[in-house]
Amino acid sequence: MGRLAPVRRASTVDLIAERLREAVVDGSLPPGTVLGEAELAYQLGVSRGPLREAMQRLTAEGLLVIPRRRGLAVRTMTPEDVRDIHWLRARIEPELGRRILTLPAAERRTVLAELGAEVKRMQRALKKDDARALGDAYLDFHRVLAAWGGSLRLARMLGTLLIETRLCTFSMFEHFEVHRDLVAEHVGFVEALAAEDGERFEALVQVHLEAEVRRLLAEPEDATEDESDRLLAETPGEPQPLDRLDLPEGL
Repeated sequence: MGRLAPVRRASTVDLIAERLREAVVDGSLPPGTVLGEAELAYQLGVSRGPLREAMQRLTAEGLLVIPRRRGLAVRTMTPEDVRDIHWLRARIEPELGRRILTLPAAERRTVLAELGAEVKRMQRALKKDDARALGDAYLDFHRVLAAWGGSLRLARMLGTLLIETRLCTFSMFEHFEVHRDLVAEHVGFVEALAAEDGERFEALVQVHLEAEVRRLLAEPEDATEDESDRLLAETPGEPQPLDRLDLPEGL
């Protein structure tokens, strides 16, 4: 039968860390939120030891920071952060595209099918004017790239950068917003990969990320000029209670 890889079981710390990441991505823990250990442990139904370890993990990832007062807080992104995050993505994602193009034909077809499914999600969200659904499908499209790039290191890096990308949106805009042209841009990404044109894929990614930086850093009077091109959604102004973590038996 050959050797089977051991199945890695998620630990309590893994599950807590993932719940906190999800809360950052969906806005339940907005930028600047100071996290109290006792309150979070009560909400999630976990002890403070694994919660503290999970929070330290997110601090190492750069999603939490130590503010001037005691405790940890969700990072608030600055214009410098916006530029750095998108600069890094502009180096990593073209490389992932190049690696995907070296996969066997059958695997490339699978990647294209998964990317195409995320584009269809984006198209459905656009038809419904659903900013959140469009933004979530956007993140998942780029997570597919990370998953198939053949590098755990690059996948981890891009996974964190995508969460930071969402934090940029929450930090720079009063409401959650995405641009309608995301769909057409991502159709172009899939077409470039389907044509096995890595240079075109890289050029399209660069243009997309440079445009995102301009939008995120636009002055308010400039940002209002293209309201018809944007989809908006309300975001919580205050941290929201987190649901209790349903831990598997034995953890």
